[in-house]
Amino acid sequence: MKKAFRTDQAPSPVGPYSQIVQAGELLFLAGQVPLTPQGTMNEGDIVAQTRQVLNNLKGVLEAAGCSMDDIVKTTIFLADLSDFGAVNKVYAEYFGEPFPARSTVEVSKLPLGARLEIDAIAFRS
Repeated sequence: MKKAFRTDQAPSPVGPYSQIVQAGELLFLAGQVPLTPQGTMNEGDIVAQTRQVLNNLKGVLEAAGCSMDDIVKTTIFLADLSDFGAVNKVYAEYFGEPFPARSTVEVSKLPLGARLEIDAIAFRS
């Protein structure tokens, strides 16, 4: 059985997908780009945009009764891998040990011209 959750603490989906779906004890979070919950792009630097993305993920998790501590895996998609250091520094502010497993890849384009996108898998204990 799967169940979807929705929150106004993150932007509404821009397509036919859910913000977060629970399947068993796992939660699958849709990729978040630096859109504000009101649906406008955060036009700040990569640090501000990374914070926006991680705050969006946090809001989605809270809608499902979870927190960032429940994330076990993330994937970071960067339009420019040279942003990795700045993104990594902000990322470390949101996660503690044991850190989630993670993959980071550079991609040619992201939705809405975003510079980064992060998706996640969480475990509901």
